[in-house]
Amino acid sequence: MQPALTYYQERLNAFQNQIKTLTTKLNMLSVLRILVFLATITGVYFLNHNWLITTFILVIGTALFLWLLSRYTDFKHQKRFVKLLFKINQDEIEIVNGTYKNRADGLQYLNPQHPYSLDIDLFGKGSFFQYVNRTATQEGETLLANLLLENSIENIPNKQAAINELAQQHAWRQEYTATAKMIDTEHNSAEVLKWLQTYRSQFSKTHLKLSALFSAASLVVIAVVAAQGLSLMFLGYWLLFGLAISALYLKKVNQLSALSSKAKDVLKSYASLLDKIETANFKSAILAEKQQQITDNGTKASTVLLRLSKSIDHLDNRNNIIWAFLANGFFLVDLRQSYRIEKWISKYGHLAETWFSTISFFDAYNTLGTYTFNHPESVFPTISTNSPAISAMALAHPLIERDKRIPSDVNINNQEFFIVTGANMAGKSTFLRTIGLHIVMANVGLPVCAAKSTYNPVKLITSMRTTDSLTDESSYFFSELTRLKFVVDTLATTPHFVILDEILKGTNSTDKAIGSRKFVEKLITLNATGIIATHDLSLCEIEATQTAVKNYYFDAEIKNDDLYFDYKLKQGICQNMNASFLLKKMRIVE
Repeated sequence: MQPALTYYQERLNAFQNQIKTLTTKLNMLSVLRILVFLATITGVYFLNHNWLITTFILVIGTALFLWLLSRYTDFKHQKRFVKLLFKINQDEIEIVNGTYKNRADGLQYLNPQHPYSLDIDLFGKGSFFQYVNRTATQEGETLLANLLLENSIENIPNKQAAINELAQQHAWRQEYTATAKMIDTEHNSAEVLKWLQTYRSQFSKTHLKLSALFSAASLVVIAVVAAQGLSLMFLGYWLLFGLAISALYLKKVNQLSALSSKAKDVLKSYASLLDKIETANFKSAILAEKQQQITDNGTKASTVLLRLSKSIDHLDNRNNIIWAFLANGFFLVDLRQSYRIEKWISKYGHLAETWFSTISFFDAYNTLGTYTFNHPESVFPTISTNSPAISAMALAHPLIERDKRIPSDVNINNQEFFIVTGANMAGKSTFLRTIGLHIVMANVGLPVCAAKSTYNPVKLITSMRTTDSLTDESSYFFSELTRLKFVVDTLATTPHFVILDEILKGTNSTDKAIGSRKFVEKLITLNATGIIATHDLSLCEIEATQTAVKNYYFDAEIKNDDLYFDYKLKQGICQNMNASFLLKKMRIVE
């Protein structure tokens, strides 16, 4: 059994036992609450002739009931957290066993104008994104997609170190993800961030002073009334006076309350995520830098964010009619709490974007760490600017099942171009996507599906799946020409690794052969590095005149009236094509 599978199964069993234990505790607390309630009611009923004893029973019974309720709430929260951890490990077992095509496929991130997103099964059903994505927040998912799409060759060793460090922190990753999944709100962090960045204060220090002075005056009035220096009616008039002052600011307070209440759950959950980041012990440069970003002058971001959440809680007490009536009538509490919330926004609101982006970063990088942990047989490429573009031993596609992979050794020098021929279904397209995914994964900082890899960082550009567009009134051939022009224009400014699959399919075979040859020669003049797969054997003639061009092929053999593929990359030109054989085999033609 794979190490990851064993680990997930052990944790699944442990969490299952914890859920049973917590369920037992919750049931016991429910029974105890009922017993305390009944005992309190019974005591008050039978001992109501002695008000002192009755009061004592009522106070003790209420306190015990509330304590049991608090414990019940804590255990209920803990059970939900453990159930999420259980589900995380259950999902991992399914994914390791090959069941992942029911997950989010990321189709919304496909972009035909992107250098490669449409061509290498990065998004969509059965895609790499669908296989690798474990993000718990929408912002984390978007960042993960952007990491796969950014085509950046910078800082790869540090990315590798960060991903590898997270890969070793199994429990931390899962607890972080479970904490993020605890966010149960219809309002996302983008809305909260917009509120914090655009909100304009409506309460000043004058309002705070007014609240403080009025509160002090109210205490004096209450004390004098209690001493019978003033009538109880005066206290009623004073209460109405306080409510009248509060009414002057009611609209502004209501607006702030509506906005802040929407943000409260996100803020509380994000405070927990920030706390997990702050208390972790990161050593890699990128993770340590991200951790440092959420500390401002020695103050933890989680503490500061939780402070805002509590202030919003205090303002939300106004939803209790009795509390709102008395607290505002005597102490103008809405003014005080509104000022505190606005002061927080004024002081810390500009830092929220950094805090939230750090949370999204760890959400996305946890995904990469999980992939790394699940694939101990994969290797981090050795990064070298003096090596071939790609030099890999036993390179394979990571989405092909382990026991079905047919790896190939690949060595592509810089400014070298492979022309790959082969029969239908012999493995050309899979090979192209394997190379493309190797480049994307290496640039992101992930380990690649190979026994060994040395990699000279390079950006990727492809033309493999051009489609026509009725909306844009463009034919397939014009769309393909537009894509090829995009490839040439890009290479003219920045070196890229080029992957092409059967170009110029929208024209006749003679024109296709001539055009393909001229295009490959154009790429060579631009010192391009890359691969083109083709059925056109005449294209292989370029090798005789261009030292930068090398011919490779995937073979097919007919054995016992059946096709046999070995899916091995070989140097040379394919001699066996299979279209005619397949037409006859499937009884399409005689």
